[in-house]
Amino acid sequence: MSDRPGEVLYVQDLDTGELWGPSALPIREDGAPYVARHGHGYSVFEHTSHEISLELTQFVPLHDAVKISRLKIRNLSSRARRLSVTAYVEWVLGTSRGASAPYIVTEIEPETRAMFARNSFSSEYGNRIAFADLLGRQSSSTADRTEFLGRNGTLDNPAALAAGQPLSAKSGAAIDPCAALRTVLSLRPYAETEVTFVLGEEASRADTIAAIKRYRTADLDSALTEVTRYWDDLLGTVQIKTPDRSIDIMLNGWLLYQTLACRVWARSAFYQAGGAYGFRDQLQDVMALTVAQPATTREHLIRAAARQFVAGDVQHWWLPPAGQGVRTRIADDRVWLAYAVAHYVEVTGDVGILDETVPFLDGAELHAGEAESFFQPAVSEQRGTVFEHCARGIDQSLAVGIHGLPLFGSGDWNDGMNRVGEGGKGESVWLGWFLYATIQSFAPLADSRRENARASAWRTHATALAASLERDGWDGNWYRRGYFDDGTPLGSAGSIECRIDSIAQSWSVISGAANPVHAAAAMAAFDEYLVRREDRLALLFTPPFDRAALDPGYIKGYPPGIRENGGQYTHGALWSVIAFAMLGDGDKAGELFSLLNPINHANTRAGIQRYKVEPYVACADVYSVPPHVGRGGWTWYTGSAGWMYRAGLEWILGFRLRGKTL
Repeated sequence: MSDRPGEVLYVQDLDTGELWGPSALPIREDGAPYVARHGHGYSVFEHTSHEISLELTQFVPLHDAVKISRLKIRNLSSRARRLSVTAYVEWVLGTSRGASAPYIVTEIEPETRAMFARNSFSSEYGNRIAFADLLGRQSSSTADRTEFLGRNGTLDNPAALAAGQPLSAKSGAAIDPCAALRTVLSLRPYAETEVTFVLGEEASRADTIAAIKRYRTADLDSALTEVTRYWDDLLGTVQIKTPDRSIDIMLNGWLLYQTLACRVWARSAFYQAGGAYGFRDQLQDVMALTVAQPATTREHLIRAAARQFVAGDVQHWWLPPAGQGVRTRIADDRVWLAYAVAHYVEVTGDVGILDETVPFLDGAELHAGEAESFFQPAVSEQRGTVFEHCARGIDQSLAVGIHGLPLFGSGDWNDGMNRVGEGGKGESVWLGWFLYATIQSFAPLADSRRENARASAWRTHATALAASLERDGWDGNWYRRGYFDDGTPLGSAGSIECRIDSIAQSWSVISGAANPVHAAAAMAAFDEYLVRREDRLALLFTPPFDRAALDPGYIKGYPPGIRENGGQYTHGALWSVIAFAMLGDGDKAGELFSLLNPINHANTRAGIQRYKVEPYVACADVYSVPPHVGRGGWTWYTGSAGWMYRAGLEWILGFRLRGKTL
């Protein structure tokens, strides 16, 4: 395993040939420390060596598709210094550099001397132009990676910099593409200067040249101030102060920042660089933004409604801008729109969203035995209000199996359980709770629109669901997770693997459908079997899937105790926080929230070495088996950020906005 950067800023002493940089990769010097600081909308990297202080600040302006890298250089010595600064990037312009590199054409634009790059073979972005610029200060450059690194060369010792000669200005097609821009400077004793690198992309050649010229004269201090002010205003909408500083840090900034910057905007991070919208995923994320940025929530609710087929099912995920995506039999997707819309209307009072008209999608339906299909659907001529889109999603979710429970489909929130109900007969207890909760919150909106027949049918179904959940969902000490196609219980005391699953317990409380005595007992069982306080873990279920004959799906392909397969899946664990709060057990809710808080996993040196991931953002996974007990994974791009924010603010602290009433 290696952590190989595709973007480097090099500093070189032209008198000694010594080469280093502001970040720990790719050249890591012994002795002098490297400092990385991350704020809301910017990052700073600091390193001092060779009697030179380096401070690199990186940010993206609010309104342009450019990344600004400002490198402050201070001469700490009593002698004049001759230095060069080289900015290097490896162009990708596609899904992977190896696949796209043969099609990338570069040029050094004659008017600005900036580096341009284009991948005309990209179906979606072939007309767009990427660019790299040192604000015009580049004295030499090359787009030839082989020239820069040398044949079989490495990033920590590029051949072109070792040679000490100007770069060749080579560019064009049929070369291994990169952008290397070099500038030379002199620095008097104790003097300071700044070199700025701009990396960006625009829609056309004219737009690219205009952007380059604009940033060569831009007030970059003001651009950074605009970014930080934006985040201060947004994150300052609700500020809390509690006796627990770690809770304050997360709820006052990082969780909402993670939700908007990563989950809603980027839709990409270290563990998954996809860029797609997940139907259920971003609907849950924007629920956390309903108070601080309701316009973003509203916009996405309408965006998601437009990814629904005429029949009422939806794209499980889709890729903007064209909308290619996957049609599946995953059962819970179509319910989330109504659940999220009901929450938005309750918080904002904006019933007008229900009348927004949105088109449906047309596309080939899944064949018998076909679990999913990836294609680009057409936009249907048939349109419907947001209310109608929500209602069709509920209408299509009313089918039940022999136990009167919703069909599991090819997954029911836990996508890894994709073969529990692949035969069309498996049933989900969790989905029963979730559908009940959705009907209870959305049916009053149907009443207000005189959709009385629908509202009555939904409520009748919810009543029957509640009875079925108690009759065939209750296992004696906790609720089952569901039933396989052949009728074998899943999540039962008699199960060899996955004897107890947390989300079937937590949603028995959240839904309000369960027998109160059973709901309390179910959460007590969760606390007894799934909370491991000595390891600071709250497991999704136990024991993990491993050797039993029944096949729940691809979840069994994960090693036991890793990710959803019996590790801590933070998203689900946070629903348990909410459930304890709803039961009135504030101490238990607070304790569990503290256990899930990433800061508390890394507040000691031993904790840092065990946890290994960022302590200021939520992570999806914490592993539960040796030798990786307590190790985190899948940070940033996880829906647990939004649910952690809501669990802390709305249920532990009780902050509820309802229209104009707090």
